[in-house]
Amino acid sequence: MNDSLKGLYLKEVWAKAPWRAPRILKVTLNMGIGRNKDDKAFVEEAVKELTMIAGQKTVTRKARKSISNFKLRQGEVIGLSATLRGERMWSFLDKLVGVVLPRVRDFRGVSSKAFDGHGNYTIGVTEHSIFPEVDPNKVTKAKGLEISIVTTARSDGEAKELLTKLGFPFAKGRVS
Repeated sequence: MNDSLKGLYLKEVWAKAPWRAPRILKVTLNMGIGRNKDDKAFVEEAVKELTMIAGQKTVTRKARKSISNFKLRQGEVIGLSATLRGERMWSFLDKLVGVVLPRVRDFRGVSSKAFDGHGNYTIGVTEHSIFPEVDPNKVTKAKGLEISIVTTARSDGEAKELLTKLGFPFAKGRVS
């Protein structure tokens, strides 16, 4: 996001107390491996693709304990994550709002009900191939992705106002 948008938001809404203005702390990207945890080629492809999407190396998440009902053993890779801060976070958010979300078929806006009650927002993406870094011709299986935006907002209303000012296209009059 450009600095003029952030500055405009601070002047417009939080003129009396700019230090209390909500801001975005970090963006986390999470991808679950699920049933494909035993397929080494799938895991390597997922790591490569999430690394390209995030613009930095991803961290593999391993099971903490064994659960026999899920056929899960301790130490197996069950997911991937990347935490973006600073300039990478702002460039990712700019790309998400300007390029990625408009590429979604029949896009009518993101849900305004995906706040967690503490000012954080999470978007679920069913196919990661909407990102321009991923070549859809080379993708073997569609992978889901979760994008969590962590803010310092004290309420969901403040967080929604912040994200709206930063260009997030919330759905109007739609229940989702």
